[in-house]
Amino acid sequence: MTQVRRHRRPLKDRILYGVVVLLLLAGGLIMIFPIFWLFSTSLRLAPELNVVPPHLLPDHWTLANFEKAFTKAPLLGYMWNSIVFATVSTVFILLTSTVAGYIFAKFKFPGNNALFMLVLATAIVPFEIYMVPLFLQMKTLGLIDKPLGLFLPFLVMSYGIFFMRQNTQTSVPDELLDAARIDGMGEARIMLLMVPRLLAPAMSALAILAFIQAWTAFIWPLLILNNPKSFPMELGLSQFANSFSVDFGLVSAAAVVAMAPTLIAFLFLRRRIVDGITLTGLKG
Repeated sequence: MTQVRRHRRPLKDRILYGVVVLLLLAGGLIMIFPIFWLFSTSLRLAPELNVVPPHLLPDHWTLANFEKAFTKAPLLGYMWNSIVFATVSTVFILLTSTVAGYIFAKFKFPGNNALFMLVLATAIVPFEIYMVPLFLQMKTLGLIDKPLGLFLPFLVMSYGIFFMRQNTQTSVPDELLDAARIDGMGEARIMLLMVPRLLAPAMSALAILAFIQAWTAFIWPLLILNNPKSFPMELGLSQFANSFSVDFGLVSAAAVVAMAPTLIAFLFLRRRIVDGITLTGLKG
């Protein structure tokens, strides 16, 4: 009986592989440590925050900082505002990006490439460049301190259009669309019933990206909102930190509460995020 000999990598390749793994582990630890320290700080008593050298783990674990955070500031109100803001933004971005990406990918019309390049070019323009004209426009429309003024800049994402166009080209075969048209399906039914099923991984990835973008928005809510009752989580957290800047345990507990929804969403959708991003750019 012939034995199948396992193919072993050359020593040089194994060393290179080990070095890459170690570098990735080191990079991962560096990235995770601030989050670990935030959680650790939120569970410490106030006297432990000034211990030198600091301890990685609390000597006495406590949830008192979380209780005080919810008592001292309307965190639930901030969180609800962020949930509404992020959910509305995510739904509209999924809708506009999927429709626009599908049109750019599957319909040929004069100026298609030029218009797509124009949309893509807006993705590299920093928000700080056009935030003042945008604010003046909202002021002219009377949308200062109004929900619509907060939502409008977050209803379309130029990167989302690019993202869905690339995924549409790789995941939606022309032959399948032609077969659906022959069977009598109109473009609206194809767009609503067929395309979303084929683009589910990409839409999941875009959803979490859009949700995080809206959840972590700070500059625009700071400019457009005046009423503290309307503040989303990031803006409310900054006010909270300014009010209680001495108690780092309290501020850290509030930051953990603010971070929890996006962290949970990522943990549940991480596989679809990887699948969607992996497919992007495979076909120009």
